[in-house]
Amino acid sequence: MLDTLRQFIADLASPTASQSRAFDDSDYRLAATALLVHVISLDGAPSEVEKRKLHSLLETRFKLDPGSADQLIASATLVEGEAVDLYHFTSVIMRSVDEQGRLRIVEMMWELVYVDGQVTEFEDNVVWRAADLLGVSSRDRIELKHRVAAANQPAVAGA
Repeated sequence: MLDTLRQFIADLASPTASQSRAFDDSDYRLAATALLVHVISLDGAPSEVEKRKLHSLLETRFKLDPGSADQLIASATLVEGEAVDLYHFTSVIMRSVDEQGRLRIVEMMWELVYVDGQVTEFEDNVVWRAADLLGVSSRDRIELKHRVAAANQPAVAGA
């Protein structure tokens, strides 16, 4: 399992990414991406669909080109692997991002949780803990969860 994650990191990291890191430890995008990497790594090695969704979310929400998104994921994967808890990441986000931005980060977490069609109790618990540390109310967290779940329901045949 760790070998697969290491390979994932190696696939994303390029020689130029390792020479100059564009995202430093105070960049909320690095902290948010580390939370997202943590979410997709909870149930083992990230699946291809989870990797594609993560990439898509970063390009769309953070307005990054594919190369910058790759670099951000590689950096976030490294710092997430060194982290002992979620507090470091959430504290960076709290200092840099307003309430609407924090809600969008929690929504991104739910989007990654639901992308593979299954929600584990570990994923649910991590989003709950991160949302709490981000100052997102239980009501908002659950509302976001239901909204993302509804958007990810397969269409009912014949409806």
